[in-house]
Amino acid sequence: MAIAKEQVVWILCGVMAAAAGITDWRSRRIPNWLTVSGALLGIVVNAWLSGWYGVRESLLGMLLGLAVLLPFVLVRSLGAGDWKLIGAVGAFVGPQQLLVVLFATVLVAGVMALGLIIWKRRFRQTLRNIGRMFLAFLRFHLPGQELSLDNPEALKVPFGVAAAIAVVLYSVGHVWGVA
Repeated sequence: MAIAKEQVVWILCGVMAAAAGITDWRSRRIPNWLTVSGALLGIVVNAWLSGWYGVRESLLGMLLGLAVLLPFVLVRSLGAGDWKLIGAVGAFVGPQQLLVVLFATVLVAGVMALGLIIWKRRFRQTLRNIGRMFLAFLRFHLPGQELSLDNPEALKVPFGVAAAIAVVLYSVGHVWGVA
């Protein structure tokens, strides 16, 4: 059975995302060598498979991923490694598929967050924090530092793990021809 061009892209993207997810799970960090080399590999593979069109789609996917998540990095609700991981995923899959992967990632992260809230019994605190974030949004202010990644007491979902789960599942679906 021959592997289609698109399957090569998804397999490599899945491997890169899985490595990032494992690293994020273990150390809560995603190293630059992984995200930057992943982005470059995504561009090179797409150039090899689709020429200049592939380069264009890779760059658009990478820029879209970085642009969409940049506000979350700036308000310290998302780490820079997670941000760069999504950029690298975009370099592999292009802008259209990246939106689907991002949606799946947000769903997985939401399920992980809900599980963490229940496990740590922080339901009331979570509701208060959501209210405080909503009020800050209505007043056009940033929420306080206690609602950012800088707070050591805050519950944190490893977004890279959620992204890895979404990418690997989506990659398996593409390779098996069901996605």
